[in-house]
Amino acid sequence: MVLSLAGRLDSGTLLDAWSRSVEPVRQARPRKLRVDAAGLTYCDGAGLGLFAELRRLLTSCGGEVEFVGLTGELQHLLEMSLLDDPQAKELQPLPKPGMVAYVGRASWLLLKDIHEIISFVGELSAGLVWAIFHPLRIRRQEVIAIAEKAGANAAPVVGLLGLLMGLILAFQTATPLARYGVQPLIPTLVSISSVREMSALITAVILAGRSGAAFAAEIGTMKVTEELSALRTMGIEPTQFLVIPRVLAALLVMPLLTVLNLAMSMVGGYIVMAGLGYSLSFCANQVMSAVTLTDFLGGIFKSLVFALIVAGVGCLRGTQTRSGPGAVGDSTTRAVVAGIVLTIVADAMLGVIYYNLGI
Repeated sequence: MVLSLAGRLDSGTLLDAWSRSVEPVRQARPRKLRVDAAGLTYCDGAGLGLFAELRRLLTSCGGEVEFVGLTGELQHLLEMSLLDDPQAKELQPLPKPGMVAYVGRASWLLLKDIHEIISFVGELSAGLVWAIFHPLRIRRQEVIAIAEKAGANAAPVVGLLGLLMGLILAFQTATPLARYGVQPLIPTLVSISSVREMSALITAVILAGRSGAAFAAEIGTMKVTEELSALRTMGIEPTQFLVIPRVLAALLVMPLLTVLNLAMSMVGGYIVMAGLGYSLSFCANQVMSAVTLTDFLGGIFKSLVFALIVAGVGCLRGTQTRSGPGAVGDSTTRAVVAGIVLTIVADAMLGVIYYNLGI
């Protein structure tokens, strides 16, 4: 059977060509079909779809199809469009990688992420040094606005969690200490745990959930909308313009929020002690005798380290945002998870260092 085609074969003429070619071939079911395309003056994707359907019909009935008279360009397009198996109803998905490939890919992504973190730490350190030597070039209004959102707006939550943490620690230690007759040590335990550990850690977790996520979302949106590329085109470094103000704001508000959380923890502990019949002066003396200036400064130093980690990770994940509708959400999630995990890791390392230094 011979099928001759002439003129234009596009979306406008495909319907007529389809009915005058596919239906006769389907009814005749020839052993061999020769498609003569020497008379074609134009052929687009619609015509290629007709060729693919003819090849599928002949293959299903055990025949073969031969295309003759094709130009070199059309022959190349036809070879690219035809499937290896014309009877396949859909493309098969790629086979799942094995365990070795999965481990290798995960290791490569981990090493790539570590490399990006190290590069970002270098850029951030250079930016902070630049900010120290050029304080007048820092966007102070931007730093104040970010500090208000990250600090002042978070104060109620930080204070409430500090109060609840003090209450919980006091209640949980009241019964065990009463068994040994040392219940008056409750303020000592609450104050030491809050000053050295809990206040800075809880505040860092809150900062990661609020400000770290916000930093990643803001910078990630700017990355998706090509605003970061526009800044580089204008000769403005995004690290100095966007990252440094946010890191400085976090370093400014984190110690203040830690002190607020600590104060509210002491209030929560006193509420429990007041219920047990102890006076305010007794609790205050216990706290003053248990906590030293070194303990307080150690907690403040932890808060500064945690602020640097949370703000830096949030900005880093924002700059790593990819394209797509869910890219900003993915960056926000990664910023929160990485910020909390790295904060806990840093807390463990600082704990070991404090112990070895006798602090």
